[in-house]
Amino acid sequence: MSALIVIPARYGSTRFPGKPLALIDGVPMVERTATIAQDVASQHANVSYVIATDDSRIEAACQARGLNVVMTDPALPSGSDRALAAAEALGAHPDIIVNLQGDAPLTPPAYVTAVLQALQDDPTADMATPVVPLSWDALDRLRENKQTTPFSGTTAIMSETGHAIWFSKNILPAIRKEEARRKSDATSPVLQHVGLYAYRRAALQRFTQLPPSPYEQIEGLEQLRALEDGLRIACVRVAPTPLSQSGIDTPEDLARIEAELAVLGRR
Repeated sequence: MSALIVIPARYGSTRFPGKPLALIDGVPMVERTATIAQDVASQHANVSYVIATDDSRIEAACQARGLNVVMTDPALPSGSDRALAAAEALGAHPDIIVNLQGDAPLTPPAYVTAVLQALQDDPTADMATPVVPLSWDALDRLRENKQTTPFSGTTAIMSETGHAIWFSKNILPAIRKEEARRKSDATSPVLQHVGLYAYRRAALQRFTQLPPSPYEQIEGLEQLRALEDGLRIACVRVAPTPLSQSGIDTPEDLARIEAELAVLGRR
Protein backbone atom coordinates (compact mmCIF):
# COMPACT_ATOMS: atom_id res chain seq x y z
CA MET A 1 0.00 0.00 0.00
CA SER A 2 1.14 3.53 -0.75
CA ALA A 3 0.62 6.26 1.85
CA LEU A 4 0.90 10.02 2.08
CA ILE A 5 1.40 11.60 5.50
CA VAL A 6 -0.13 15.07 5.54
CA ILE A 7 0.60 17.55 8.32
CA PRO A 8 -2.13 20.23 8.39
CA ALA A 9 -0.66 23.50 9.69
CA ARG A 10 -3.20 26.30 9.96
CA TYR A 11 -2.09 29.74 11.13
CA GLY A 12 -5.37 31.13 12.46
CA SER A 13 -6.04 28.94 15.51
CA THR A 14 -8.67 30.63 17.71
CA ARG A 15 -6.96 29.67 20.97
CA PHE A 16 -3.37 29.90 19.73
CA PRO A 17 -2.82 32.06 16.62
CA GLY A 18 0.38 31.23 14.73
CA LYS A 19 0.67 27.93 16.59
CA PRO A 20 2.62 25.98 13.90
CA LEU A 21 5.46 28.52 14.15
CA ALA A 22 5.55 28.54 17.97
CA LEU A 23 8.98 27.49 19.20
CA ILE A 24 9.51 24.41 21.33
CA ASP A 25 12.98 24.73 22.76
CA GLY A 26 13.91 26.87 19.78
CA VAL A 27 12.43 24.63 17.06
CA PRO A 28 9.13 25.53 15.30
CA MET A 29 6.33 23.15 16.15
CA VAL A 30 5.66 22.35 12.49
CA GLU A 31 9.29 21.34 11.96
CA ARG A 32 9.20 19.01 14.95
CA THR A 33 6.08 17.35 13.56
CA ALA A 34 7.60 17.08 10.09
CA THR A 35 10.56 15.21 11.56
CA ILE A 36 8.15 12.46 12.65
CA ALA A 37 6.82 12.06 9.11
CA GLN A 38 10.33 12.11 7.65
CA ASP A 39 11.34 9.32 10.02
CA VAL A 40 8.45 7.09 8.92
CA ALA A 41 8.92 7.89 5.22
CA SER A 42 12.61 7.00 5.45
CA GLN A 43 11.68 3.50 6.62
CA HIS A 44 9.01 2.71 4.01
CA ALA A 45 9.50 2.88 0.25
CA ASN A 46 5.87 3.77 -0.54
CA VAL A 47 5.39 6.47 2.11
CA SER A 48 5.88 10.21 1.55
CA TYR A 49 4.90 13.35 3.46
CA VAL A 50 3.87 16.97 2.96
CA ILE A 51 2.89 19.91 5.16
CA ALA A 52 -0.46 21.43 4.15
CA THR A 53 -0.79 25.06 5.15
CA ASP A 54 -3.07 28.02 4.50
CA ASP A 55 -0.58 30.77 5.22
CA SER A 56 2.42 32.17 3.35
CA ARG A 57 4.35 32.66 6.62
CA ILE A 58 4.20 28.95 7.37
CA GLU A 59 4.98 28.11 3.74
CA ALA A 60 8.07 30.35 3.82
CA ALA A 61 9.27 28.89 7.12
CA CYS A 62 8.93 25.35 5.75
CA GLN A 63 10.71 26.16 2.51
CA ALA A 64 13.55 27.80 4.44
CA ARG A 65 14.02 24.53 6.35
CA GLY A 66 13.79 22.27 3.28
CA LEU A 67 10.44 20.79 4.30
CA ASN A 68 7.87 19.56 1.77
CA VAL A 69 4.93 21.98 1.81
CA VAL A 70 1.84 22.75 -0.27
CA MET A 71 -0.64 25.63 0.00
CA THR A 72 -4.32 24.79 0.57
CA ASP A 73 -7.49 26.87 0.76
CA PRO A 74 -7.77 28.82 4.05
CA ALA A 75 -11.54 28.19 4.01
CA LEU A 76 -11.17 24.43 4.48
CA PRO A 77 -13.03 23.51 7.68
CA SER A 78 -10.81 20.80 9.16
CA GLY A 79 -7.44 19.10 9.12
CA SER A 80 -8.94 16.13 7.33
CA ASP A 81 -10.25 18.37 4.55
CA ARG A 82 -6.79 19.91 4.31
CA ALA A 83 -5.20 16.44 4.13
CA LEU A 84 -7.36 15.45 1.16
CA ALA A 85 -6.79 18.81 -0.52
CA ALA A 86 -3.03 18.40 -0.16
CA ALA A 87 -3.11 14.99 -1.83
CA GLU A 88 -5.18 16.41 -4.68
CA ALA A 89 -2.90 19.44 -5.05
CA LEU A 90 0.07 17.10 -5.42
CA GLY A 91 -1.77 14.92 -7.92
CA ALA A 92 -1.13 12.00 -5.58
CA HIS A 93 -3.31 8.89 -5.43
CA PRO A 94 -2.15 7.02 -2.31
CA ASP A 95 -4.10 4.10 -0.90
CA ILE A 96 -3.89 5.66 2.57
CA ILE A 97 -3.79 9.28 3.65
CA VAL A 98 -2.51 9.97 7.15
CA ASN A 99 -3.58 13.12 8.97
CA LEU A 100 -0.72 13.83 11.38
CA GLN A 101 -1.92 16.91 13.20
CA GLY A 102 0.59 19.73 13.19
CA ASP A 103 0.01 20.42 16.88
CA ALA A 104 1.13 16.92 17.92
CA PRO A 105 4.93 17.29 17.67
CA LEU A 106 5.73 14.60 20.22
CA THR A 107 3.94 11.76 18.43
CA PRO A 108 6.31 8.76 18.24
CA PRO A 109 6.98 7.62 14.66
CA ALA A 110 5.97 4.13 15.79
CA TYR A 111 2.40 5.39 16.24
CA VAL A 112 2.25 6.41 12.58
CA THR A 113 3.61 3.04 11.52
CA ALA A 114 1.01 1.36 13.77
CA VAL A 115 -1.99 3.03 12.10
CA LEU A 116 -0.64 2.24 8.65
CA GLN A 117 -0.24 -1.39 9.67
CA ALA A 118 -3.73 -1.47 11.19
CA LEU A 119 -5.36 -0.64 7.85
CA GLN A 120 -3.31 -3.32 6.15
CA ASP A 121 -4.32 -5.88 8.79
CA ASP A 122 -8.02 -4.97 9.06
CA PRO A 123 -9.78 -4.77 5.68
CA THR A 124 -13.07 -3.88 7.44
CA ALA A 125 -11.68 -0.63 8.87
CA ASP A 126 -12.17 2.67 7.08
CA MET A 127 -9.83 4.54 9.40
CA ALA A 128 -7.28 3.83 12.12
CA THR A 129 -6.15 5.86 15.12
CA PRO A 130 -3.96 5.18 18.18
CA VAL A 131 -5.02 4.98 21.81
CA VAL A 132 -2.78 4.82 24.87
CA PRO A 133 -3.83 2.77 27.94
CA LEU A 134 -3.29 5.12 30.88
CA SER A 135 -1.57 4.09 34.07
CA TRP A 136 -3.24 5.32 37.23
CA ASP A 137 -0.55 7.98 37.59
CA ALA A 138 -1.12 9.12 34.01
CA LEU A 139 -4.85 9.28 34.63
CA ASP A 140 -4.23 11.45 37.69
CA ARG A 141 -2.11 13.79 35.57
CA LEU A 142 -4.79 14.00 32.88
CA ARG A 143 -7.38 14.89 35.50
CA GLU A 144 -5.07 17.54 36.91
CA ASN A 145 -4.42 19.04 33.47
CA LYS A 146 -8.14 19.26 32.80
CA GLN A 147 -8.54 21.53 35.80
CA THR A 148 -6.83 24.31 33.81
CA THR A 149 -7.34 23.18 30.18
CA PRO A 150 -10.58 21.14 30.19
CA PHE A 151 -10.72 20.68 26.42
CA SER A 152 -7.17 19.40 26.04
CA GLY A 153 -6.88 15.62 25.96
CA THR A 154 -9.39 13.18 24.47
CA THR A 155 -10.39 9.72 25.66
CA ALA A 156 -11.77 6.78 23.69
CA ILE A 157 -14.06 3.81 24.23
CA MET A 158 -13.46 0.78 22.02
CA SER A 159 -15.16 -2.56 21.44
CA GLU A 160 -13.69 -6.00 22.02
CA THR A 161 -13.03 -6.20 18.27
CA GLY A 162 -10.80 -3.12 18.52
CA HIS A 163 -13.14 -0.65 16.84
CA ALA A 164 -14.06 2.75 18.23
CA ILE A 165 -17.37 3.16 20.04
CA TRP A 166 -16.94 6.78 21.14
CA PHE A 167 -14.51 9.64 21.79
CA SER A 168 -14.91 12.49 24.25
CA LYS A 169 -13.20 15.48 25.81
CA ASN A 170 -14.58 14.12 29.07
CA ILE A 171 -12.68 11.30 30.72
CA LEU A 172 -14.43 8.05 29.81
CA PRO A 173 -15.42 5.70 31.26
CA ALA A 174 -16.58 6.87 34.67
CA ILE A 175 -15.00 4.45 37.16
CA ARG A 176 -17.05 2.96 39.96
CA LYS A 177 -15.17 1.53 42.95
CA GLU A 178 -11.99 3.13 41.70
CA GLU A 179 -10.06 2.58 44.91
CA ALA A 180 -10.56 -1.17 44.64
CA ARG A 181 -9.60 -1.16 40.97
CA ARG A 182 -6.38 0.68 41.75
CA LYS A 183 -5.43 -2.17 44.06
CA SER A 184 -6.33 -4.97 41.67
CA ASP A 185 -5.52 -3.55 38.22
CA ALA A 186 -2.08 -2.32 37.18
CA THR A 187 -3.56 -0.06 34.48
CA SER A 188 -6.62 2.16 34.51
CA PRO A 189 -9.50 1.44 32.09
CA VAL A 190 -9.06 4.84 30.44
CA LEU A 191 -7.68 5.05 26.89
CA GLN A 192 -6.26 8.41 25.83
CA HIS A 193 -6.72 9.17 22.16
CA VAL A 194 -3.78 10.37 20.10
CA GLY A 195 -4.70 12.93 17.43
CA LEU A 196 -3.52 10.89 14.46
CA TYR A 197 -5.67 9.34 11.73
CA ALA A 198 -5.02 7.04 8.81
CA TYR A 199 -7.82 6.97 6.22
CA ARG A 200 -8.42 4.82 3.22
CA ARG A 201 -8.62 7.34 0.41
CA ALA A 202 -12.27 6.57 -0.39
CA ALA A 203 -13.21 6.89 3.29
CA LEU A 204 -11.56 10.31 3.52
CA GLN A 205 -13.36 11.46 0.40
CA ARG A 206 -16.67 10.29 1.90
CA PHE A 207 -15.88 11.86 5.28
CA THR A 208 -15.07 15.29 3.87
CA GLN A 209 -18.35 15.36 1.92
CA LEU A 210 -20.41 14.90 5.08
CA PRO A 211 -21.78 17.92 6.97
CA PRO A 212 -20.60 18.40 10.57
CA SER A 213 -22.55 16.00 12.76
CA PRO A 214 -24.45 16.93 15.95
CA TYR A 215 -22.02 15.39 18.43
CA GLU A 216 -19.01 16.59 16.46
CA GLN A 217 -20.26 20.13 16.97
CA ILE A 218 -20.96 19.59 20.66
CA GLU A 219 -17.59 18.00 21.50
CA GLY A 220 -15.45 19.66 18.85
CA LEU A 221 -14.15 16.27 17.68
CA GLU A 222 -14.34 15.58 13.95
CA GLN A 223 -13.92 11.82 14.37
CA LEU A 224 -17.43 11.73 15.85
CA ARG A 225 -18.74 12.67 12.39
CA ALA A 226 -17.20 9.45 11.09
CA LEU A 227 -18.78 7.36 13.85
CA GLU A 228 -22.17 9.01 13.46
CA ASP A 229 -22.08 8.20 9.73
CA GLY A 230 -21.15 4.57 10.33
CA LEU A 231 -17.50 4.63 9.29
CA ARG A 232 -15.46 1.99 11.09
CA ILE A 233 -12.44 3.21 13.05
CA ALA A 234 -9.79 0.74 14.18
CA CYS A 235 -8.29 1.75 17.53
CA VAL A 236 -4.66 0.67 17.84
CA ARG A 237 -3.27 0.25 21.35
CA VAL A 238 0.19 1.80 21.50
CA ALA A 239 2.72 1.97 24.29
CA PRO A 240 2.80 5.12 26.42
CA THR A 241 5.77 7.44 26.33
CA PRO A 242 7.17 9.69 29.08
CA LEU A 243 5.88 12.75 27.22
CA SER A 244 2.33 14.05 26.98
CA GLN A 245 0.41 12.78 23.95
CA SER A 246 -2.35 15.38 23.96
CA GLY A 247 -2.25 18.00 21.22
CA ILE A 248 -0.98 21.50 21.90
CA ASP A 249 -4.12 23.61 21.84
CA THR A 250 -3.10 26.58 24.01
CA PRO A 251 0.03 28.45 25.15
CA GLU A 252 -0.45 26.69 28.50
CA ASP A 253 -0.15 23.31 26.75
CA LEU A 254 3.06 24.49 25.10
CA ALA A 255 4.52 25.58 28.43
CA ARG A 256 3.67 22.19 29.94
CA ILE A 257 5.37 20.35 27.07
CA GLU A 258 8.51 22.44 27.40
CA ALA A 259 8.55 21.73 31.15
CA GLU A 260 8.26 17.97 30.46
CA LEU A 261 11.12 18.11 27.96
CA ALA A 262 13.27 20.00 30.46
CA VAL A 263 12.61 17.47 33.24
CA LEU A 264 13.49 14.58 30.92
CA GLY A 265 16.55 16.38 29.55
CA ARG A 266 15.25 16.06 25.98
CA ARG A 267 15.18 18.55 23.14
